[in-house]
Amino acid sequence: MLPGRSSYMNSQITGLRVAGIVFGLMSLAQLLRLIIQPTVIVAGHLLPLWPSILAFLILASLCFWLLQLTHHHS
Repeated sequence: MLPGRSSYMNSQITGLRVAGIVFGLMSLAQLLRLIIQPTVIVAGHLLPLWPSILAFLILASLCFWLLQLTHHHS
C-alpha cells in the first residue's frame, strides 16, 4: 500500500458521505414541499408540484447511492 493512500481514501469517503447527506437534506426539503403544498410563484408564474416529485426521487436516489458507496468502502 502506498504511503498516504489510506488518508486519501478516507477523504474521498468523507466527501461522498457529505454529498449524500446534502442530497438527503435537499430531498427532505422537496418532500416537505409536497406535504405542505405552499404556493410558489416564480417570475409571476405558479410553480406546479410535479417538479418537486421529480426532484425528490432524483435527490433521494443520489443520497442512497452515495451513502451505499461509502458503506462498501469502509
